[in-house]
Amino acid sequence: MADILVEVAGWAGALLILAAYLLLTAGRLHGSSPVYQGMNVLGAAGFIVNSAWHGAMPSAILNVVWMGIGLTALARIVRKERASASPE
Repeated sequence: MADILVEVAGWAGALLILAAYLLLTAGRLHGSSPVYQGMNVLGAAGFIVNSAWHGAMPSAILNVVWMGIGLTALARIVRKERASASPE
């Protein structure tokens, strides 16, 4: 059962990252969109689970970095939105 869940996580991660890139390229999302960054973070998480399970450490580490970049971007987006929403 664990093998199936790991494969689902990997394929879901791949689909999320590909969909995010497709939507970005099609102009439906932009790089500073929380949806775009969230899709990348969740996609990277799926790849981390799958890669680590299969012992593909270069891929797992790459996706840890990818996820970190996405989380950093999400944090900046949230800070920016909060700053613009706060009364002056």
